[in-house]
Amino acid sequence: MTSTKATDRFGPLAIGLHWLTLAILIAVYACINLKDLYPKGSDPREALKTWHFMLGLTILALVTVRLLNRLRGGAPAVVPPLPIWQARLASSVHVLLYAFMVMMPILGWLLLSAAGKPIPFFGAHLPALLSADKDLAGQLKEVHETVGTVGYYIIGAHALAALYHHFVSRDNTLTNMLPRRP
Repeated sequence: MTSTKATDRFGPLAIGLHWLTLAILIAVYACINLKDLYPKGSDPREALKTWHFMLGLTILALVTVRLLNRLRGGAPAVVPPLPIWQARLASSVHVLLYAFMVMMPILGWLLLSAAGKPIPFFGAHLPALLSADKDLAGQLKEVHETVGTVGYYIIGAHALAALYHHFVSRDNTLTNMLPRRP
């Protein structure tokens, strides 16, 4: 997914969306993990679940914009160039990350639909994608939780690779995604 446009780094939109997506992913994970501190049915627990749903769907919207921007603008070259195996591995991890960021909100939306629950989105309620089906909801919940756990590893591998490139390989992979210094 590269463009013929020559650039020495990602543009401000790509950089901003990248770091905003990370912040919201952290919030999504925090909401779902912190809910367990409160008793079932309590207002704080329900609020954390609602925020988890809404922020997850926000990720879906952001990743859509990110993908369109990436298709339009491409990616800057890594200097010095990566060995072919590293470039292929990096592409594979990026595909996994994007698949994760698209799949998880959709799985969550399907889960809420199958559970017969409303799908909240900042004051609006989105339509159900499926009719209520308790057994399917249970299966979707397991898949959603499993993929969510795998997400920790995908995100962690991405972060560790960026640090490796910055501190060990000493290439421009990380600095391409950092805001410009004044």
